[in-house]
Amino acid sequence: MAFRKVASLSDLWSGEKLGLQVDGKRLLLVHVGDAVHAYEDSCPHKGVALSLGHLEEDRLVCSAHNWEYNICTGEGINPRSARLKRLEVKVDNGDILVDLDGRQQPGSASQAPDAGA
Repeated sequence: MAFRKVASLSDLWSGEKLGLQVDGKRLLLVHVGDAVHAYEDSCPHKGVALSLGHLEEDRLVCSAHNWEYNICTGEGINPRSARLKRLEVKVDNGDILVDLDGRQQPGSASQAPDAGA
């Protein structure tokens, strides 16, 4: 895995999302509770940037057609068959690091308090 710094924890408060472009890849970072999650910034439905959508607690709603995702797992809520492309993320000394080339196993996320931030 090749982790790369994409943002600082101070750039992304709990309850916020951030769309980024790194090396031509669109990324979506979401800070929910004590965890930071990273996904490709693209709705599986039509490819619309999910960073344009809105957060409702732990749900992300796409701005184009209102598809909904559990932002902590990447699983589709409506429709259930949809799934976000999740990326491995970790927080180290207040830096948010993402493995831009790899894929993350379901259910894991970086816990911000362990990062020493």
